[in-house]
Amino acid sequence: MNNILIVEDEDSIRGFIKINLKRHGFHILEAPSGEEALSILHQQKVDVILLDVMLPGIDGFEVCRKIREQNETIGIIMLTARTQEVERVHGLALGADDYMNKPFSPTELIARIQSLLRRISVHGKVPIATKQTEFPLNPKTKQITMNGKITDLTPTEFALIQLLMRNKNQPLSRNDLLDEVWGLDYPGDTKIVDVNIRRIRQKIEENPSNPKWIITVWGYGYQWAENSN
Repeated sequence: MNNILIVEDEDSIRGFIKINLKRHGFHILEAPSGEEALSILHQQKVDVILLDVMLPGIDGFEVCRKIREQNETIGIIMLTARTQEVERVHGLALGADDYMNKPFSPTELIARIQSLLRRISVHGKVPIATKQTEFPLNPKTKQITMNGKITDLTPTEFALIQLLMRNKNQPLSRNDLLDEVWGLDYPGDTKIVDVNIRRIRQKIEENPSNPKWIITVWGYGYQWAENSN
C-alpha cells in the first residue's frame, strides 16, 4: 500500500482528498502545515506528497526545496489555486514532479498520482545494461554516475534520462517524452518536459547553457548525445 502525505491547511479540502484517495486503497498521512509535513517525513516513509503552495508558516515552495535537499526519490505533486505559468514553472524547477490547479477532479488527481507512482516503480525495475551507456544509472537509488560523481535524480528526472539514454543519439519529440514518462492520459502540456530537462542539465552538465549530453533538437525535442562529443 502506498503512503500519500496530504499537506493542506484547509480541513475541508484535506478531508475531500483523503476520502477519495482512501477509496483507491492509498494509506493517508496528513499535515496542515509545512513544518508538520517535514516532521512526518523524518519519521515515516512516504511515496507521494500532495503539497499545497499556500500554507501557514513556510509555504509549499520552501517545503519542496527543503524536501529535495534531503530526498530526491519522493514524488511531489504541488496543488495551488494560482494559475500563473510562472508559479507552475517555479514549483517544477524546485523539484516538484507535477502541478495541479485547484479546483481539480478526484479522477484527475488519482490519474496524476498513479502516473507518478509508475515513474517511481516501473522505471526502477529494469537497470540499463552497461554496454548501452558510459554513465550507469542505479534504478534502486535513482542515481547517475558521471565521471566518478554520483548525482541524485528525482523519479521524473530518472525516467526522462533513462528514456533518452535508451535511445541515445536519436531525437525524441516532446510529445514522445511526455507520453512515455507521464503517460498517454496525462492532461498537462509539454512545458513540463522542458522544465525537467533544464533541471537535469543543472545537475549533470558542466555548462547547462551549452549542454554536452542532453541536446536540444530545435522545434522538436531532445536527444542524449553519447559518443558524439
